[in-house]
Amino acid sequence: MIETFPESFNLADYFLDHNLRAGRGEKVAVLYREEKWTYRQIHEGACRAAGAYRSLGVRQEDRVLIVLPDCPAFVTALMGIHKAGAVLAMVNPLLPVEDYVYYFNYTRAPIGVVHASLVPGIQRIRGQFRYLKELLVVGGDPGPFLSWDKVCAEQPAQCDNAPTHRDDPAVWLFTSGSTGKPKACMHLQHDFAWNTERYAKQVLQMTENDRTLGVPKLFFGYATGTNLWFPFAVGGSTVLFEERSMPDTLFQLIRRHRPTILTNVPTTINKMLQDPGSEREDLSCLRLVLSAGEALPPELYTRWVKRFKVDILDGIGSAEMFHIYISNRIGAVKPGSLGRLVPGYEAKICGPSEEVLPDGEVGTLWISGDSAMTGFWQDDERSRKLLRGNWYCTGDQFRRDAEGNFWYEGRADDMLKVGGIWVSPLEVENALLTHPSVKEACVTGWKDPQGLIVPKAFVVPREGVFSEDSLKAELIAHVKSKLAHYKAPREVELLRSLPRNDRGKVERKKLAQG
Repeated sequence: MIETFPESFNLADYFLDHNLRAGRGEKVAVLYREEKWTYRQIHEGACRAAGAYRSLGVRQEDRVLIVLPDCPAFVTALMGIHKAGAVLAMVNPLLPVEDYVYYFNYTRAPIGVVHASLVPGIQRIRGQFRYLKELLVVGGDPGPFLSWDKVCAEQPAQCDNAPTHRDDPAVWLFTSGSTGKPKACMHLQHDFAWNTERYAKQVLQMTENDRTLGVPKLFFGYATGTNLWFPFAVGGSTVLFEERSMPDTLFQLIRRHRPTILTNVPTTINKMLQDPGSEREDLSCLRLVLSAGEALPPELYTRWVKRFKVDILDGIGSAEMFHIYISNRIGAVKPGSLGRLVPGYEAKICGPSEEVLPDGEVGTLWISGDSAMTGFWQDDERSRKLLRGNWYCTGDQFRRDAEGNFWYEGRADDMLKVGGIWVSPLEVENALLTHPSVKEACVTGWKDPQGLIVPKAFVVPREGVFSEDSLKAELIAHVKSKLAHYKAPREVELLRSLPRNDRGKVERKKLAQG
């Protein structure tokens, strides 16, 4: 493991160039549709991308915004940004076109790399982009903008990496935007390598023999790590696809490419188990499934392992810390918990006055590690509030047991005080999910006729039970059989689906607001 990084340090060298020096130039790095891209081809593409940015006036530390589906161009565009010493920012390519006005103006990116499907919409509102100088268009007619393929083809296949410092700005990762517009977490060059050395190489034990497949898309830092940076760091390979991460698509890709690591989220884990053909699927190629982004219910974990005989490592990370800092371990999973600290990170659980609480008590998780952001762009007040020296206040409610395992109890603003006693919505949701008629569940605070806050459950039933009103009373009774009666929902509302944001997380506030 690399303990410290040299002052002269560039992420393109750490994640990409070292593979050529190690003799992996002809090894397949990316599998996409019928294409196989070697490390040498990715390297040449990244150099051409860096040349394209520089030819358009991009300077070191300028932001470049990627708005692409998962494809080889995403990889070369990203690595080219590293090589040019610019600052990478990434956005979901499926947003309403008006949202891109915010992202481009907020980042002040002079250059964007976008998919051709966005061109008509951006052209229509082009005047609203205050700082944008040029767009490089991938995958079709560039319209009035520049063709990515054409501009890159005009650049040399070799280049020098920008002379970046290990503490230079490198990547902006966006928060989920649960409070207002998404904010950018500003990260330095070494942040990503530091976590890779500890989580990818030690906890996941990734090697050049690994092949990754991801449910979340590359614009999301969770997937950028597990499905691009991490496999490249060890000389492995990754499978990319543009389509939505539906069970039939995932099963087909697993059958075809036989990945060893599947990056997943609880929602899709549930969908894969619900798929009618899942019992016939062979997932024996997988040595690990990863889960993050939202809590993984123990019942879901148990069903998955029983069905597919493949373990799930649940963990928690954040854009503020780049990636996973608490995780279960291979061969030592504690169902329902998020496991133990990733090597190199420290944690403390604090009460309302920031006093450190003993094991077993629920409080706010503070985390420390050398992958922490430097702050939120254009939000100094929030940065100062949440960053204290080497510590970052996550806002997540946790307890730690005597064995060092961490147990998630929800967000600070999700916890409910019922009759003067704190109730974890997650605990109630897990109880609901053990009922055979429940497919998904979310519990929020709700004001009763007297104005008191009580738990309310929003439930997506399994097929064939949606219209059964008796189910509501049955579910309340079921929770009372599992938990203290005051924790049971006072009301149950049946839904066909739960509202989710572009990262797949349930939007609790929408449910709470009705």
